[in-house]
Amino acid sequence: MMTEQETNWITLVDEEGHEHRFNLLNVVEVDGLKYAVMLPEVPQQDEEDEEAVIFRIDTDEAGEDVLVDIEDDAEFAKVCQVLDELYAEEEVEQEEQ
Repeated sequence: MMTEQETNWITLVDEEGHEHRFNLLNVVEVDGLKYAVMLPEVPQQDEEDEEAVIFRIDTDEAGEDVLVDIEDDAEFAKVCQVLDELYAEEEVEQEEQ
């Protein structure tokens, strides 16, 4: 019996008005800010090259959550480091089971 993987799809619209669907994998908090980790719906040519994208979750004037590109290299590196540590811990937990 196959079970369908639970997915949290989010559709984003780029500057040219094109829609892109992403699967929300995780939300992490770093230094009091939240970040969304998402995989694009359109698979890359080589699945091993499939890269997640990371957006900072900010709040706009209306109080709505908005996703913002991370333009600061140091901020991006810090988020990546936290994610690496998080996934390393998950791998260790899975190996111990």
